[in-house]
Amino acid sequence: MNKPLEIKGGLIARNTLLNLIGQGLPLVVAVVTMPFIIQGLGIERFGLLALAWVVLGYFAIFDLGLGRATTKFVAEALGKGEEEQVPRLVWTAVTIQAFFGLLGAIVLASITPLLVERILNIPPELIKEAKDTFYLLSLSIPVVLVSSSFRGVLEAFQRFDLVNIVQVPSSTLTFLLPLVGLLLGFNLPGIVSLILVARFAELAVFVVMSIRSAPPLKRYSGTFTLLPRLFSFGGWVTISSIVIPIFVFLDRFIIGSLLTLSAVAYYTAPHAIISRLGILPASLVMTLFPAFSTLAARRSQPELNAIAARSIKYLVMVEMVPTVLFLLFAEDILMIWLGSNFAAESTSVFRLLAIAFLLNAIGHIPFALIQGIGRPDVVAKYHLIELPLYVGVVFFLVWELGITGAALAWCLRMGWTIPIFSLLCIKIAGVPLKAFSENGTNRSLIVAAGVLIPSIALVLLREWGIVATGLLAGAILVGYLLLSWFIVFDQTDRDFAKSFILQTYSYIIRCCVIRGA
Repeated sequence: MNKPLEIKGGLIARNTLLNLIGQGLPLVVAVVTMPFIIQGLGIERFGLLALAWVVLGYFAIFDLGLGRATTKFVAEALGKGEEEQVPRLVWTAVTIQAFFGLLGAIVLASITPLLVERILNIPPELIKEAKDTFYLLSLSIPVVLVSSSFRGVLEAFQRFDLVNIVQVPSSTLTFLLPLVGLLLGFNLPGIVSLILVARFAELAVFVVMSIRSAPPLKRYSGTFTLLPRLFSFGGWVTISSIVIPIFVFLDRFIIGSLLTLSAVAYYTAPHAIISRLGILPASLVMTLFPAFSTLAARRSQPELNAIAARSIKYLVMVEMVPTVLFLLFAEDILMIWLGSNFAAESTSVFRLLAIAFLLNAIGHIPFALIQGIGRPDVVAKYHLIELPLYVGVVFFLVWELGITGAALAWCLRMGWTIPIFSLLCIKIAGVPLKAFSENGTNRSLIVAAGVLIPSIALVLLREWGIVATGLLAGAILVGYLLLSWFIVFDQTDRDFAKSFILQTYSYIIRCCVIRGA
């Protein structure tokens, strides 16, 4: 099989960048194509398509955490040098995924008449289209689940280049194919059929790439003896996967029940902007989870400590820039984007959510670490304990402070989660406190606080014009970058940054020369 994989900082950085591009490009395509899709389908059919995807997303719960379990245990086998275990792990997971995928397809197809005719408020003229759409979507459930297992193989091998070679076109086609279907005169089921074909093609490519990465996969070797191991890990992951969306969407339901639908809109709009900041930590966690699994299996504690600490450092440094900009320009952004009413109602929410998502980004690293070392039970149990507490906090603060209270509740949750997760990393993952000081994490947090506090003070003490705010923001960010370079960065960071800049410059020059020729 392949030679032992080396988990280095350069590999983590490269894969994170690839994942960032892989998530960012489809997002750009979605923003550009969405108005045309809505115009072509009409509001009601577009709403039906959106509902269909929500239902499909819910039925992804049939995954039972096995996609992540595949990544975990394949990475662990590679870390231990037990490559011969990979085919058994993968084919067992694929078999289970196929079974539960077919079960999910049968369930969705069976309840489709009930959904369309009784539960969802669908106009009579769209009933047939809605049924056909949901029947087609049911076929995609096993495809999506099995794809997650084969994708997990590539992630375990740290082949995020291959993952994104597949994911970018597939995710982009989700938004481009509706336009193609509209140009061809297809109705909604016809458009969904095109997307379904793309999903099958994605699965086929993942299978081929997985076999190339692990040639023994050519031979089926599933075994029921691995089921307890896979279900034990996947079951706890499933609990977190169910609870986390409740945390994310709970505040909007409480706002809608205690306040008004307009209040939901005023809260959701800034939340939609800020949530885009989650692309970076999500891209990093996709890379770190299999890396942590491999290093934990090898018992490479020093490397694991360094990568965890440095990941937090780099994430804080990058996320601080948009956080400061959102703090200082919140009102202007909302005014330009949505108008004066949203600027008046949502500015304080926007600023609080910017701070909350900065804290949330930091929390992604210990979350991935604890799951990566094989303790998803700890994370799941914490979420189950935390949920009723958070419900009470949100309810109270929304009742007292309105939508600002909901944003404050999110800040508070992140504020208590980070120290708890940090303590879990120390106690369970064995990451010592000195690892954070040795790798510059403490310095990055101090510098970040030194920039964040003045930014908040400027917002609280005085309202500035956009020109003055721009000058202040520029001064703050320049000072932040200088402090980061001279205080937070060590020599390894500076050498890597210089090398990256030189390589990028050389690449641009080569491209210009080739085009000029």
